[in-house]
Amino acid sequence: MRPRVNHRMSDKLRKVENSVWEVPVGAVEGMRVPARFYSSEKLIAELDPRAIEQTVNVATLPGIKKYSIAMPDAHWGYGFPIGGVGAFDPEEGGVITVGGIGYDVNCGVRLISTSLTEADLKPKLKQVVDNLFEGVPAGLGSRGLRLTRAQLEEVMVEGARWVIRQGYGWEKDLDHIEEAGRMEGADPSNVSDTAKQRGANEVGSLGSGNHYLEVQVVDEVYDEVAAKAFGLGRGQVVIMIHTGSRAVGHQVGMDYIEEMQPAMKRYGIVVRDKELVSVPFNSPEGKRYFSAMKAAMNVAWANREVITHFARHAFARTFEVSPESLKMDLVYDVGHNTGKLEDHEVDGRLRQLIVHRKGSTRAFGPGRPEIPPEYRGVGQPVLIGGSMGTFSYVLKGTEKGMRDTFGSAVHGAGRRMSRTQATKEYRGEAVAKRLLERGIMVRGHTWSGLAEEAPDAYKDVSDVVQVVHDAGIAALVVRLRPLGTIKG
Repeated sequence: MRPRVNHRMSDKLRKVENSVWEVPVGAVEGMRVPARFYSSEKLIAELDPRAIEQTVNVATLPGIKKYSIAMPDAHWGYGFPIGGVGAFDPEEGGVITVGGIGYDVNCGVRLISTSLTEADLKPKLKQVVDNLFEGVPAGLGSRGLRLTRAQLEEVMVEGARWVIRQGYGWEKDLDHIEEAGRMEGADPSNVSDTAKQRGANEVGSLGSGNHYLEVQVVDEVYDEVAAKAFGLGRGQVVIMIHTGSRAVGHQVGMDYIEEMQPAMKRYGIVVRDKELVSVPFNSPEGKRYFSAMKAAMNVAWANREVITHFARHAFARTFEVSPESLKMDLVYDVGHNTGKLEDHEVDGRLRQLIVHRKGSTRAFGPGRPEIPPEYRGVGQPVLIGGSMGTFSYVLKGTEKGMRDTFGSAVHGAGRRMSRTQATKEYRGEAVAKRLLERGIMVRGHTWSGLAEEAPDAYKDVSDVVQVVHDAGIAALVVRLRPLGTIKG
């Protein structure tokens, strides 16, 4: 059974600065650090008490540093809230937990620029959307490349580089992918046969749920310098891809929760919620999970790279030119369900921490060596997808974000109602019709899938990103308006 949720937890929240609330250490037994919430007055009033409880629970885990953090898109999840960040020091017994990374390992967002303007696209929008719908596998159980077990294991080790070598993508794409599309240290032997069987034919497919491919236009520019550095300008057509590691990541999470549960007693770890099953990062179980998680991360980057290849060719087929002539360059690719070893300053000393981002995007500030050289002067592109039919955003990382949130920001709008509730309140046909009336073409594989993703089932993404901007942990660069959406 889940622990009883304290629905009065919101009474323990205290506003500590602009856009920041905290539940202080001592408010709940066992807290090691404050539980910090980035929010507006409006969003904090609407925050699910279960998400507050989960953020407090994370603050009790061994080795946690500075804060347990919830972003303004935070909502109830598995273990961590979705929109949660926690950083743990392995040298002080810091843990790794599946609940802080998520089942869809390295679910993330990729943005592709083009040389097209909205005026160029409008006469061919339906044809583009149709070609994307036909050319990009999507939906529950959708299949991409047919890989042998040996090939999938190579993808697990090499990530995006492997599929590029097979002709699915451009070599220069690697320069604009987080970690260059490959986490070192992935070990396929730590990934179960079941995970490999489930994921063998999924590389190059969107899947279902909130995953999508969207054709957008740069609608507003807030920071001309950063926008220019990112290769973005007003009126420019771009493509956003949102998906992850699919069944591989899900199975890795299931497998290691099962392995970690009996190990916790040996390590003397007690958690407030069984969904926070954790082991010391430096334990054998922790090391095995970390290497398996890296394998799933590499699969996700390969997946988004193949989808990019399909999208480029769908556009090229529509306009009867080559993808190169349309300048369909990768702006950036960044994950938001990840666990990574990173160097951060804590108490005046640089420490290597295992940073969990669950529905939270890495948002490194200027000067970090992990950022591509051409972006290093302004900060990392932070890609924020909106709900279907609403704006998306590109932000940039900041120095304040590095100090306050371990270089992390929001990942999207954040749900305000469950999928079940959304399907009761909305009909997919009506959602598609309403969006078309606003000039947005939507193609989905099921009407129920469109109902689940109705825009009103989510928080207002503009409210969410404004909190991040006002708090200074990331800064607005451009706003993106949807023109056509492909859903699973």
